[in-house]
Amino acid sequence: MKLRAVLAAIAMCLSALSAHAANVGFQETRVPDAGGSPLVVGVWYPTDATPHDQRLELFSQTVAADGRVAGMRLPLVVMSHGTGGWYGEHIDTALALARAGFVVAAVSHTGDTYDDQGRRVNIQGRPRHIREVVDFMTRAWPEHAKIDARRIGLFGFSSGGFTALVAAGGVPDLRTIAGHCLAHPDYFDCGMLATAHLDPATMPIPPASAWLHDPRIKAAVVAAPALGFSFGRGGLKGVTIPIQLWRAEDDHILPNPDYAEAVRVSLPRRLEYHLVANADHFDFLSPCSKALARQVPDICASRPGFDRTAFHAAFDASVVAFFLRTLR
Repeated sequence: MKLRAVLAAIAMCLSALSAHAANVGFQETRVPDAGGSPLVVGVWYPTDATPHDQRLELFSQTVAADGRVAGMRLPLVVMSHGTGGWYGEHIDTALALARAGFVVAAVSHTGDTYDDQGRRVNIQGRPRHIREVVDFMTRAWPEHAKIDARRIGLFGFSSGGFTALVAAGGVPDLRTIAGHCLAHPDYFDCGMLATAHLDPATMPIPPASAWLHDPRIKAAVVAAPALGFSFGRGGLKGVTIPIQLWRAEDDHILPNPDYAEAVRVSLPRRLEYHLVANADHFDFLSPCSKALARQVPDICASRPGFDRTAFHAAFDASVVAFFLRTLR
């Protein structure tokens, strides 16, 4: 990222902050899912209520728990996490968006979280979760009248990035996984299938009609998308909304060029593209607390010379600026 672009993004965020409540409200809610158990969703939003320090798993945040929502006609951003993650793994980005006047609804994908991995290979169910969350936030959430349903964005990381591309109109061809894993059996996605005792050459493949899209989504941020190769040249022709795409230069989980780069060359319209020098896959996750770093050091460790905290200050500013621009 060029310094000028970063400074412009930060200036845009500061301008937005002056127009909205500086405090952030937070609540955890349950969203009905027609395909299974209720979805656990974390919701951040602007508020005038007094915030207090609060623990959220192994993170901490300064929020007003269940404080009233400040403002009207607020844009909504839905968040989709990576494999084995949860709704709070991008907590810093959610807080930055809420401070800038967005309502943020981050979903824990049932069966693909750190404490429940029973359906982690059932990636075709994720876009339905996004639709369910959008339905709930714009129709049933107690403060839904304060959301502008014409301004909805989507943020996705890793498997969540794949989810965002599908929800935005992408149609993957999972038959391509067989050839991919034949060539790269040591890659993370192929190892995950092997652990689940699934043979890519014989596993059930969902038809194109099984992938759910949501035309209410008007812009998306996609970071290190999983299965990028599966879209091919034609699978992303239906993605016509603005996309901000991020790639970690030294991604050892989803190595170049089969994932983010495959998406970059296949999107039908010009996109905002960021290549993060010296970054690894998990650097897109929020900077770890000391407690989290002790528990999952592999996820919290960065490459020598990479400052995840400094990167996230610029990353969050760029994400906020992108959604401010595209969800006007």
